[in-house]
Amino acid sequence: MRKLFSVALLCASAFCQTHPLFAQWIELHSGSTASLRAVDAAKSVVWASGTDGTVLRSVDDGSTWNKCAVPQGAAKLDFRGIQAADAETAVIMSSGKGDLSRLYKTVDGCKTWKLVFTNPDATGFFDAIRHVTGRQFYLLGDPVGGKFAMFFSQDGGDTWFATDDPGLDAPSGASAFAASNSVLASVGPFLAFGTGGTSGGAVYTTYAKCATGKSDETCPLAWRRVAVPVGVANASGGVFSIAGRTTMSMSGKLTVIWVAVGGDYSAPNATTTSAAFSTDGGATWTAAAQGPPGYRSAVVYNTANWLTLGPGGTDLSVDNGKTWIPVAGEAGVWNAVSMPFAVGPNGRIGHWSATATR
Repeated sequence: MRKLFSVALLCASAFCQTHPLFAQWIELHSGSTASLRAVDAAKSVVWASGTDGTVLRSVDDGSTWNKCAVPQGAAKLDFRGIQAADAETAVIMSSGKGDLSRLYKTVDGCKTWKLVFTNPDATGFFDAIRHVTGRQFYLLGDPVGGKFAMFFSQDGGDTWFATDDPGLDAPSGASAFAASNSVLASVGPFLAFGTGGTSGGAVYTTYAKCATGKSDETCPLAWRRVAVPVGVANASGGVFSIAGRTTMSMSGKLTVIWVAVGGDYSAPNATTTSAAFSTDGGATWTAAAQGPPGYRSAVVYNTANWLTLGPGGTDLSVDNGKTWIPVAGEAGVWNAVSMPFAVGPNGRIGHWSATATR
C-alpha cells in the first residue's frame, strides 16, 4: 500500500503559506475512456463511476481496475454518484431529467445490479448521494415544486422515501450541481449541501428544530439556508462541493467547520470567488482570503488539511479554507475526489502523493 505523507507536517513552515506545494497525482491505468464523475475509496477498495454506464472497481488500492457489468438498460446513463459499503456492495446514482435519474445496487462485487429507485418526478434531477452510516443514505435532487428534493434510505439503499423536512424551500432559479457527488456532505450528525443558479451561491445545513422544553433527541430535523460568497448568480455558478470536520469548543460544544468551493463552470478560469469557509456550523460564511484561481468542482478534508480540485488543477489549505496554495506543476483536469484518489475525463484516475522541497 502506498505511503501517504501528512501535508500538515510538510507545510508547517511559513514557506508553504506563500509558495506552491510540490505534490502530485500519480496516474493510474484504469483501462477506461469514460468521463469519470464520482469516486468512493475505503481502505484498499475503490469504486468509480461515470458516463456510458461505466462503473470501475479496484480491490488492490488502485493497482488494477476491473470494469463492472453495466446495469440492464443503463448503457447510456451518466453515473455521477457512487457510495460503497465494502468490496461487494455499492449504490450508484445516474443523473438526468426525470426517469434518467436512477439508483442501482450491487451486493456481488458489481457482477449484477438491481434497480432500487427511479426519480418519481418527471422534472426532477438527482445531484448527489451520501451514506451517513452503513445503512443510512441521503439523496439530493434539484427543486421540484419550489423545494429541493431529499430522499432517505435506512436499509442500505434498498428502499427510499421522500423526506418532508422543513427548510428545503428553494428560491426561484436555484439548483444543485451533479459535478462530483460532493455537493451533499455529512459529518457526524450534521448534513449540508451547496446550491447555485441565478439565486446565487448558498449552503443548506441541518439543525434540530426543537419545541420549548424538548431535548435535542426528540427534535425533528430541519434545514437552514445561508448565502455563501462563492461563484456568480447565473445558471452555471455557485457552490459545487462542500466538506466539513468537527471541532470541540472550550465549553465542550460540538460544531462543524465547513468549506465550500465552486465558481462558474462555464468560465472555469474566471477570477470569481471560488472558496468560502464557516467556523460556526454554517451559520455565517467568509470568502477565502486567497482562494483557488478558478472554478473547483470538489473539496475534501484529509486528516489535517483540505484539498480542492477541478479543471484548473489542485490546491491545498492548511488553515481551514482561509488560504489556498496551488500544487506546483499540477494542472490536470479532475472531476471528483475521495482521498487518496481523484478521477477525471478520459478514464483518468490519480493517487495522491505529497512531497515538499525547500
